[in-house]
Amino acid sequence: MIADKFNRSLRDLRISVTDRCNFRCPYCMPAEIYGERYEFLPKASLLTFEEIARLTRIMVKLGVVKVRLTGGEPLVRNEIEKLIGLLSKIDGVEDLTLTTNAYLLKQMAQKLKDAGLQRITVSLDSMDDDVFKTMNGRGFGTERVIEGIVAAEQAGLSPIKINSVVQRGVNDHTLVELARFAKERGYIARFIEYMDVGNLNGWKLDQVVSAEEIVERISAELPLEPVPTESNYAGEVALRYRYADGEGEIGVIASVSKPFCGDCTRMRLSPEGQIFTCLFASVGTDLRTPMRDGASDEDLETIIRQTWGLRDDRYSEERSMLTEQPRKKVEMYHIGG
Repeated sequence: MIADKFNRSLRDLRISVTDRCNFRCPYCMPAEIYGERYEFLPKASLLTFEEIARLTRIMVKLGVVKVRLTGGEPLVRNEIEKLIGLLSKIDGVEDLTLTTNAYLLKQMAQKLKDAGLQRITVSLDSMDDDVFKTMNGRGFGTERVIEGIVAAEQAGLSPIKINSVVQRGVNDHTLVELARFAKERGYIARFIEYMDVGNLNGWKLDQVVSAEEIVERISAELPLEPVPTESNYAGEVALRYRYADGEGEIGVIASVSKPFCGDCTRMRLSPEGQIFTCLFASVGTDLRTPMRDGASDEDLETIIRQTWGLRDDRYSEERSMLTEQPRKKVEMYHIGG
């Protein structure tokens, strides 16, 4: 086990397997910037599956027990099930999951399960077709995403969580509809406060719908009560609420209104092999170059230990002090949410 300057241990690893995505969500990859001419990372720059598995084994030795695959959109990475197969065989990985927009999930769900994936999280910002078409930036409707969710459920990739980024004036009027959909199907809806990730999404504080308001709106129609905090696992990011009728729960991720930096146990690995110790980080630490230059596992472990040991990130807690002079941050599509 290793600890940072605030005595936070390393338990969660989020692996971004690609910087590419088939959606152009305005809060992540606005189409006017990431258009047809945008140059994504060349294939040779991406970590191979074997390199990702090697780094994961080292990080598991240092305390990682939860591994999540992200992107970009991870399902656009060719033969992603082969990586899942490698990761599922690493002794010490207790939870292996993946976050997807589910557009390609219907035809891949069973392969992912067979390879060793345990569960899945789907990004779905609204059940309203028109709202969803606007928010994914491609004009895609919800039907194919829902088919993917159903396929994941049939394959046994559960519990299924559905993430929704909430923007005032964009999709906040569809909160209850999404909560009801998830409740009726036995999924866990998680509502995420709109965050200032990266530098290009035009984030404004007045577009944030607070966790408190989200809960109030849903509870007015589907009564909620807090889940006792002792039920949470170490490093839990969501504020959890269960339905008063005993049928299901929701989560609210309040990075803006109620920062959880003090409990953060997450490290992020980018597609080209840099590790980031915060979602809002400005720079990463390169592992690909030393690895391809012949570094031993011990050498790579030393770099990771030193990087985590120097970690003092608490951006969400400091956000209010940085409002006047916002810093440059890595884009969310590059290191996952």
